[in-house]
Amino acid sequence: MTEPTDSDSRPTPDHLLHTGAEHPVDPEDLVMASGRTPTPELIEKARKDLEEYGAVAVERLLP
Repeated sequence: MTEPTDSDSRPTPDHLLHTGAEHPVDPEDLVMASGRTPTPELIEKARKDLEEYGAVAVERLLP
């Protein structure tokens, strides 16, 4: 196991953090938020979820 470097032990600067609220969620984002690899089938399901639930679809996965 390697020792953490100095950059690993510091918190991420605020300007690099974002919640995603400032950008629309696309189907690929939704699939990746579920921890899966985007496939055409999963992207289509995510597209339908976004149409039905809007951006709240992400919150169903990541409260």
